[in-house]
Amino acid sequence: MQKINVITLGCAKNTVDSEHIAAQLAAMGYQIVFDSDKSDAKIVVINTCGFIGDAKQESIDMIFDAVNAKNEGLIEKLFVIGCLSERYADYLHEEIPEVDQYFGARDLSGVVKALGGEFDSKSTARELSTPKHYAYLKISEGCNWRCGYCAIPLIRGKHISVPMERLIEEAQSLAAAGVKELIVIAQDTTYYGVDLYGERKLAELLDKLCRIKGIEWIRLHYAYPVDFPQDVIDVMARESKICKYLDIPLQHISDNQLSLMHRRHTKAEAVELLKRLRAAIPDMAIRTTMLVGYPNESAEDFDQLCDFVKNQCFDRLGVFPYSEEEGTFSAEKLADNVPQRVKDYRVQRLMAIQSEVSLSNNEARIGRVERVIIDERRGEYYVGRSQYDSPEVDQEILIPVSDKRLYRGRFYNVRIISADEYDLYAELVK
Repeated sequence: MQKINVITLGCAKNTVDSEHIAAQLAAMGYQIVFDSDKSDAKIVVINTCGFIGDAKQESIDMIFDAVNAKNEGLIEKLFVIGCLSERYADYLHEEIPEVDQYFGARDLSGVVKALGGEFDSKSTARELSTPKHYAYLKISEGCNWRCGYCAIPLIRGKHISVPMERLIEEAQSLAAAGVKELIVIAQDTTYYGVDLYGERKLAELLDKLCRIKGIEWIRLHYAYPVDFPQDVIDVMARESKICKYLDIPLQHISDNQLSLMHRRHTKAEAVELLKRLRAAIPDMAIRTTMLVGYPNESAEDFDQLCDFVKNQCFDRLGVFPYSEEEGTFSAEKLADNVPQRVKDYRVQRLMAIQSEVSLSNNEARIGRVERVIIDERRGEYYVGRSQYDSPEVDQEILIPVSDKRLYRGRFYNVRIISADEYDLYAELVK
């Protein structure tokens, strides 16, 4: 069988797209490898990211690496898909003509058709690129919010929900293939269903996913804070399969910055939502992201943000410096007037605050017995995660290798024995 190397850059939404395409290519008789820099595959598909500057540069660098390999005769066909080619198709065609074909993020059929296949738009089949015990479930595409800094609506279009019956079918297939953990993703998961059913249906979807045999953990990412559905909080509190974990990107807390960012909520509303979540689910781990250096961010705005991070004690926090993205409100209407050195300093300061918070949170877990899933063995440790940690983005629980073998994708009870800022160490509970 001829091999195809599928290289995925960017977020987990791209991962799901790559896996759907790979399944249809596999059905055509191709052998699929993922993200391999040592593959002898003669066909390469690069699924790109076009969201922010660093990600765009990584995608361009990867394309040039593949072009060089093609020029050396190591690759016969090169396809580029995804967000970068959706956003910059004309530029890429002109500047990198060595690529055989470009397809945008909204055209999953392109590569399949280019290789002589018929694309099945209703197929839920996936060829997993993640470890076999967890998978991402993308429940919708696009976004309607149009935050001031964000290019996603320009790239991915308006919010479109996947019909619930298709999602259940896909989740059942994943469970049958051995997936134990489903990570529910979208540009905005809490908006799920509005376009199809006239109302938000995330709670109903989560409830149905909990009924699927074989799925033991369900984790929720990318929950937009505006009008957060109370029934989602209720189902998270009620269902033991749903991890006590929420990824909720807040971006800032100053009312001045929230208004300029077009976030459509206030500081008071964000604080109230966090209170509701923690009242309903006291042990919930909350992950969020913050954007610093946005236009007109004053020292007072940033001090408010620092105080907020200190007081809220988030379990996980990512911090990003603002960069202009053409076509967005902020790029067209606001001056990028915070110097880069100030942006960099604010990233470092906020992460230093979070480092102290994270260490305190982790030290509070010492002595606790927690259920973990094993992701891999790394050197002299098994690497596990609790329900409070998502793969790839959060911390790990390291368990020393002993005479008892631990298996990837299985659950074990461990006792936390020590902690640092971003990792925990544990011993197996026998």
